[in-house]
Amino acid sequence: MVVFVEDSFDSAHQLPNVPEDHKCRRLHGHTYRIRIEVEGEVDPQMGWVIDYSEIKRVWDPVKAELDHHELNAVPGLQNPTCEHLARWIWHRMTLQGLVLSRIELRETVNCGVVLSR
Repeated sequence: MVVFVEDSFDSAHQLPNVPEDHKCRRLHGHTYRIRIEVEGEVDPQMGWVIDYSEIKRVWDPVKAELDHHELNAVPGLQNPTCEHLARWIWHRMTLQGLVLSRIELRETVNCGVVLSR
């Protein structure tokens, strides 16, 4: 079974490795939408895979490092593409012991990335 938590955060960034005339080279912002998924068996006693609050406990400090910040200034995000950002989030959350199965990160309503095990 897959359990998920969805959230959003607002950040600014610029992409330093794109051509000079690319619009994303200039500083701009996004409201990112994230879906964090954990897969596992339902615990017969508790009746759940994981408490939603456990996912949020791990996610909230990671979100605090990103929300209303310029991503280029965050250590490890000097080239903050959506792909790099998804990997960075995954790494930060797994450092806290959460075993993720999938992250979907949307930079806009129509564009984003999926990272999965």
